[in-house]
Parts: sequence; C-alpha cells; structure tokens
Amino acid sequence: MNELDVVGVRVEMPSNQPIVLLREVGGDRYLPIWIGPGEATAIAFAQQGMTPVRPLTHDLFKDVLDALGHHLTEVRINDLREGVFYAELVFAGGVEVSARPSDAIALALRTGTPIYGSEEVLAEAGISIPDEQEDEVEKFREFLDQVSPEDFGGGSQ
Repeated sequence: MNELDVVGVRVEMPSNQPIVLLREVGGDRYLPIWIGPGEATAIAFAQQGMTPVRPLTHDLFKDVLDALGHHLTEVRINDLREGVFYAELVFAGGVEVSARPSDAIALALRTGTPIYGSEEVLAEAGISIPDEQEDEVEKFREFLDQVSPEDFGGGSQ
C-alpha cells in the first residue's frame, strides 16, 4: 500500500462531474477518481476546515465514532473493477468495512486518518508526473480539464 494525499476536488467541464485527485506520497503518481457532488462538497469542506451549521453525513459518522470510542486507523483504496473504485475503512482492532472511496476520503480528512492506495490500483489508474517537470504538471491540469468520466470507464463512485 502506498500513502496518498488529497490534492483537491475539481469539477470537470462541460459535464460538471466532480473529480477528487490524490497524489502518491514520495512518488510521482496521481490518482483521479470521479465522485458525486455531495461527496465533492464534503471533501472540499474538510480540506478547507469548514464546519457546516448542521453536520453532514460524514461529520455525523465521525461524531458517532468519537462517541462510541472507535478509532479509524486507515483508509485503503484497494480495488478497481470495471472502472469502479473500491475502498475499505480499517478500524482499531482490525475491523474492515467496505466503502466508496469518496465517502472514505471524506471521513479520513475529518479524522486525520491516512489514506493508502494499493499498488495494483495505482499501476492501473495512476498517472505518473515527476515533480521536477512543472510543464508536465500543467499538462496534467489541462488533461483534467478535458477528460470525461467515460475515459475511465465509469461514472460516480
């Protein structure tokens, strides 16, 4: 498993499809995952440190975990089948729960939990862009502006 950081959320135009972009820590691969608008909002709020007046679903889940004394130890983006990404929430004590990557990422950001991607997922869907190649990073940004969910064989995860 390779640790991932959340770069941010963008909206692909003209379809208005949100995408979350993850970056391999200590590596040069980026992992784009198409997500729903609700999850995009939840991820963006968490990244910006915004707290809604009433808790969103992910805030509620975090509050329930805190109230029950349970600890989320890691999030794993562990599979990609037919264009659909799969993730697991891993809790203290070894309990694992299947989740959509978008929900898992939103919860991880709220709890300060590390996010990992399997080597198989990164090999299949990751895009390599060495840090020292700024023009390549700009090309990737342009790529994000032009790519559509169908290019990855899937829609909302």
